[in-house]
Amino acid sequence: MPVQPSRRTLLAAGGVAGLGALLAACGAGSRSGPGSGDAAASGSASRGPWRFTDDRGTTVSLPQAPARVVAYTGTAAALHDFGAADRLVGVFGPTRLADGKADPMAGQLDVSQVTVLGNAWGEFDLEKYAELRPQLLVTDMWQPKQLWYVPDASKDKIAALAPTAGISIANVQLPEPLRRHEELAGLLGADLTAASVVAAKQRFQQAVETLRRTAKGRGGLKVLAASASADLLYVSDPAVYPDLSYYRSLGVDLVTPNKVQGGFFEPLSWENADTYGADLILLDSRSSALQPKDLTGKPTWQRLPAVRAGQVVPWLSEVRFSYAGCAPLVEQLAGALDRAKKVG
Repeated sequence: MPVQPSRRTLLAAGGVAGLGALLAACGAGSRSGPGSGDAAASGSASRGPWRFTDDRGTTVSLPQAPARVVAYTGTAAALHDFGAADRLVGVFGPTRLADGKADPMAGQLDVSQVTVLGNAWGEFDLEKYAELRPQLLVTDMWQPKQLWYVPDASKDKIAALAPTAGISIANVQLPEPLRRHEELAGLLGADLTAASVVAAKQRFQQAVETLRRTAKGRGGLKVLAASASADLLYVSDPAVYPDLSYYRSLGVDLVTPNKVQGGFFEPLSWENADTYGADLILLDSRSSALQPKDLTGKPTWQRLPAVRAGQVVPWLSEVRFSYAGCAPLVEQLAGALDRAKKVG
């Protein structure tokens, strides 16, 4: 699971004036179909009752397909890739970098066209959310029934405004969350036969076969996936992450840490960063993690054989669950594996 700082209180006691009125005004209507002034839904999603059963087993039932969807940034980016961008009105999670540019998590999503409700862990502007008149909130689930980036402190108030849906991404292989995001996008009216969607899927399938062949031809190369922080190197358990577990099924020899904590990774002090030998390192490339340029002052990092050999490649530990988002990642790994030499 991606490393995050401690949760923070979302709203101070004095910062919720008028929230009760917003909840009362928007709560009931948020579970109905599109309100007056909303763009008409397109395709089959515009007619008749709408249903989606999420990975908690919760079924969202609405008179019509929701036209005002709020989503976790990565989820929104995936829905965008599948062609459901016109439904997205708000996002929460890593969206903008400090310089104002879009966070990599946003993919091809135009972040200027959606309301950002929170940009970091624990941030979720409940008043802005109510003002959006949401009809559906959707996000990932790293743990059963826990909606990713929905703060515990306000989850009940958030749920009162609109139905919520969660898609499991842990302990399943990559094709499953890809299928689920594709399914949801289709239900939201996306044209899954569009040329761009079909081409992205074909590119992904071709990349998978390339990786399978490369892994078979490069047997014996050890690959380690990790995330770096100031004090610790987190070695990820491939069994939990959807991309890593899928890569392993394709023949990539991924290192499994011996002392996994919390179900996702083994934290190593920097003095012990060399615990596991590796020929290739996949290093978490999210904006919340330290990058190779930030690690020049870590002697044990600099001494790692893979680092000395220049065999460190970016790893987006929260992948964008669309074929357009995943195909380049699979291609990158296949290329890195093909170029790597045995050094560990």
